Amino acid sequence: MIRFISAFAAMMALATAAHGQILDPETLQAPVDGSVASWIIRTFGLLTVLSVAPGILIMVTSFPRFIIAFAILRAGMGLATTPANMILVSLSLFMTFYVMAPTFDQAWEKGVSPLLENQISEQEAIALVSDPFREFMLVNTRPKDLTLFIDIAEERNQATQSEGKIDMRVLVPAFMISEIRRGFEIGFLVVLPFLVIDLVVATITMSMGMMMLPPTAISLPFKILFFVLVDGWNLLVGSLIRSFV
Repeated sequence: MIRFISAFAAMMALATAAHGQILDPETLQAPVDGSVASWIIRTFGLLTVLSVAPGILIMVTSFPRFIIAFAILRAGMGLATTPANMILVSLSLFMTFYVMAPTFDQAWEKGVSPLLENQISEQEAIALVSDPFREFMLVNTRPKDLTLFIDIAEERNQATQSEGKIDMRVLVPAFMISEIRRGFEIGFLVVLPFLVIDLVVATITMSMGMMMLPPTAISLPFKILFFVLVDGWNLLVGSLIRSFV
């Protein structure tokens, strides 16, 4: 877990102008040599990085696909608050750690660890940490979505590459809309069997003249039973994890 947090902290430096986010015990200690301005900037940069951690987690990892699929599953089953949001978010978070573990390890070994040992500079560490995330996003981004943002950037005379690599300003939004699209695709496949159950129950209740009884109240136990019998959580979680390259 420490590796995950440290890798994220280094990755988040891409979105800030401050540098030197080394998690040293002396980071938050006030200086005694009079360099108060430097200490304030360093502390402010560290706090800024920590505050944007949730946003970075959503932008450059597999988290969106998981949470979208789980949210659509809950809505399709007709359950308003079960499982609770905390459970779905926690499950999505740890599944994200599972899928992103190789990427985090590469970021730690190539960028964070040498930086903590003062072997490389902060600028070099940022580039080395971002490379594994860039590779992950490139593999899981649709070419059509990537082409869209490249074309828009070129229309506005903006750079699409940095040092021979696709710029993060182009890659991150393309990756996000690709993940959202795949999340909805998986959600559609998940919710389709529940829709069939709702239609069957609604047809039966209407034919019996049960106009005052909501069909969803009758179909809910059948949908839960169906999901349990097919071992739905195992199938869904396994399919979501295997959907990443």
